[in-house]
Amino acid sequence: MRFALSPEQRDFADSLRKMCDAAGTPRIIRAWSGGDHRGGRGLIRQLAGAGALGLAVDEDHGGLGAEAIDLVVALRELGRAAVPGPLVETTAVIPTLLQALPDTALARRWLPAFADGQALGTIALSPDAPAVDADTAEVVLVADGDRLFVGHRADHVRSVDAARRLFTVVADDVVAEGDTVRAALDAAFDAGALAAAAQVLGAGRALLETSVAYVKQRHQFGKPIGQYQAIKHHLANALMGLEMAEPLLHRAALSSDSPDRARDVSAAKLACADAAYRTARIALQVHGAIGYTAEFDLSLWLTKVTALRSAWGTAEFHRARVGAALRAEALA
Repeated sequence: MRFALSPEQRDFADSLRKMCDAAGTPRIIRAWSGGDHRGGRGLIRQLAGAGALGLAVDEDHGGLGAEAIDLVVALRELGRAAVPGPLVETTAVIPTLLQALPDTALARRWLPAFADGQALGTIALSPDAPAVDADTAEVVLVADGDRLFVGHRADHVRSVDAARRLFTVVADDVVAEGDTVRAALDAAFDAGALAAAAQVLGAGRALLETSVAYVKQRHQFGKPIGQYQAIKHHLANALMGLEMAEPLLHRAALSSDSPDRARDVSAAKLACADAAYRTARIALQVHGAIGYTAEFDLSLWLTKVTALRSAWGTAEFHRARVGAALRAEALA
């Protein structure tokens, strides 16, 4: 099994990175946090033009019908730039959900607009769960057991990441129901966990890059603090964690149609979230008190990693899934 990215995938990642860097995402993130979505929606349309939003959408519905590894490549770069918006839901969760249902009318209605960046979608996995960015999404879905509803936003819910705007939702009309909905929701959840793993790993990479740059220019006792062994050890530990998590992420992407999908996705989400969170703690240590301030851009990535760490399944949930899968294999 080959985990290395192809030249085309690396070029795709580079193009998305340059696009996000040119847009200046810290300014966009702060505006989005305050409810101003214009800059973020503009960047999302640019990313859609590059193909980033239609990767999981079949060609019949206006997308690229790409493989899961291509989506992972894209979400990692969007996480690196901390691009705001319901990107996991729009690019991975809802396309997987709708394309797994027998009624393709819903997919034909909404997925082409997702692929070209003209619409965003979000979903609450239960009536009591909040939905991300329901105030800007054109499509709001609510799952309740084996039923799927369209809904609308209600109250704003405070989030540790101000740019990850959460809302309670109210279910309106049933759009699908039955056993196929339950199976489609299971597949959609795994797609969301995989996309969130890629996103948080990208954010962790950005934190490491920022920290390395900072310790090279921050001086103490007459020399850059990056020359001190303790700092080097911290950053090396962060790098090792991120490097070790990436193969698990690629393995999970390649297992998207495998019976081991749930196990591999949970292992990837655990590894990526833990590595990114460890990197966030180290980034805060090497930056010192300035890292706490909302005016300093580092804080935007710190809160993003903290929020994504428990999004699409907590660590306890994913450890339980991995453990259950290993016990089942041992007993087989």
